[in-house]
Amino acid sequence: MISNRRTGRRALSAVALAGAGILTLAACSGGDDGDADPTASGDTGSEEPAGTTSEEFTYLGQTQNTTIAATLESLEVGACSAAADGTPLSTDAIDGTTWDQQLQVLAGNDALSNMSMAAGTPSLMKEFVDAGLVLNLSEAFAELGVEGAVLPAAEATLKQLHQTDDLYALPTEYNIEGFWFNETLFDEAGVDVPSTWTELVDVAATLNDAGIQPFIAAGSDGWPVTRLVGNHIFRSLGADALQQVADGAASLTDPEYVESADAISALGDAGYFGAAPGSVDYNTAMNQFLTGGGAMFYMGSWALGNFNDPEQNQIGAENIGYFPFPEVEGGAGSIDETPANAGIPVMFSASHYTDDIGEWLACIAENYGDVALAESGQVTGFSLSETPADQSELTTMVQDQIANAAGSVLWFEAAFSAEGTTVSQTNGGGLANGSLSGAEFMELVQAANG
Repeated sequence: MISNRRTGRRALSAVALAGAGILTLAACSGGDDGDADPTASGDTGSEEPAGTTSEEFTYLGQTQNTTIAATLESLEVGACSAAADGTPLSTDAIDGTTWDQQLQVLAGNDALSNMSMAAGTPSLMKEFVDAGLVLNLSEAFAELGVEGAVLPAAEATLKQLHQTDDLYALPTEYNIEGFWFNETLFDEAGVDVPSTWTELVDVAATLNDAGIQPFIAAGSDGWPVTRLVGNHIFRSLGADALQQVADGAASLTDPEYVESADAISALGDAGYFGAAPGSVDYNTAMNQFLTGGGAMFYMGSWALGNFNDPEQNQIGAENIGYFPFPEVEGGAGSIDETPANAGIPVMFSASHYTDDIGEWLACIAENYGDVALAESGQVTGFSLSETPADQSELTTMVQDQIANAAGSVLWFEAAFSAEGTTVSQTNGGGLANGSLSGAEFMELVQAANG
């Protein structure tokens, strides 16, 4: 049994002193869930550091997200009541804007909660894994007899993200990404769903000529635009193209990489993102799509909550279609490789793992996905035991896409440094309005990555 291991103490000082990669999870989950406390101080609100007691099952999350804690609370009084008997749930939250920095402090004091949101920066999560701070869930699942509780696509995405051979985080969300489109506007312009990049550009031109804005993007946030750059690279150069950059085997300024950034800049130069995409934020972009202000919206499936809300969705869920990022003709990548992310993964402390915590872990693995879907409409990376009777067709489509995905790719900045990510997303809007060429953009990001 993996109980009461204290291996998390080694290399703690190195982790605690590592430079903080302060990345929120917004770029993976599209923003908060509407319950954020903007005045949060970052204090955990207790005298004892989170995770130090063996009499409770402690969870630490971000104030910007309440869904995970709410799901755990439902499990405590429902499917996991047996685990909670004698080991009750205790949840806490701190401000997410300094999440990685505060995790490092907790790790340095051997005070990580039993369960907490994982590090937002993949490289920091890998440091935690290498330091023995994080529970090996592949081993734990085997001992608990819950192998297969995580969908293969989600497990592969997390292993790829953290550069590990085993699973060290759980997917409380699992999001596919792609183009959502307004079927009515496509019909009005007489265009079909594109499957190649050339077809996509032709569709955009036809829509534009018909007076319909082809693409909607939150240029002020940057990442909805840089996602397009990354996906074009994956389709053109293959699924490992950006890892080669991270490994130093290639550079973003290499001509074949610049070509992908140029392809997105060309869309912006043609005005296909609208008049001022750099001033459009996430919520504005979402509202623009759901009120018929544009034809195509590249976004993750976390947006299902918005799409399925009739108060927000003025075009109707029945008029929203989906297609994957298209193939680049002659490219090394495949349209079957689905851009995906695990949204907000959670990790378990290795040093505070006990048999009682293992009982909680097994119950979460087997029941979290069902409860999150039923109560929050949240698609997770967990296997499901049942499907809600009133589930929307869009949600079912996403689940089918996840189940049938032949492979997955990450996002543009997944393997970048914190500085590289900031520079990339800060300048993404420049591609959408055509003020930055692909070469200029790539030079900025490559320099920031070091």
